[in-house]
Amino acid sequence: MTLELWLAFAAASAIMLSIPGPTVMLVVSYALGRGARSGLATVPGVTLGDFMAMSISLAGAGAVLATSATLFTLLKLAGAVYLIWLGIKLWRAAPGMALPQMGAAEADRSELRAMFFNSFVVTALNPKSIVFFVAFVPQFIDPAAPLLPQIVILEATFLTLAAVNIALWALLAGEMRRRLGRPSVLRLLGRAGGGALMAAGLFTALAGRPASS
Repeated sequence: MTLELWLAFAAASAIMLSIPGPTVMLVVSYALGRGARSGLATVPGVTLGDFMAMSISLAGAGAVLATSATLFTLLKLAGAVYLIWLGIKLWRAAPGMALPQMGAAEADRSELRAMFFNSFVVTALNPKSIVFFVAFVPQFIDPAAPLLPQIVILEATFLTLAAVNIALWALLAGEMRRRLGRPSVLRLLGRAGGGALMAAGLFTALAGRPASS
């Protein structure tokens, strides 16, 4: 792989990642409702989810999703329902509230594990991402060069950029929460985040399949 091809892939990936989607909505909602630390807890989940989505795509499952309208729709609706459910939970939760019948430290760890898991599921099971990788990644692979090293480089590049992007969103949303730290404002921000997740779920449910290239 040439340096020019790698730079083109990195630039295209950065542009694509800068467009907010369901994953960004989830991270921002957590950071607004619970603070930057909660948003940052989603970074490993998002990174692992992107790794799984890319691996599934390059393994060929993405091509199956691209051609099977039924399978694509089922996976899309499952993701939409999950987003809406998360939005309802965030809407109803008071900012910073500990989980019942747990110590503060245990509740905090439990919340962070849930945020990791939720961000992983939302990212990994987004059928649009899986189909997108099928069309996107092969354009930057040199057929004359060994395949495996190129895939490793492209995946590592994308995952690094994805992690940085999500961390920046979490920090920005967390800083906004810190500056507007009154309880009434935090409650409003938590509900705004929950509403955004529910809206993202509805948008996901109503959106069609991306056009195949």
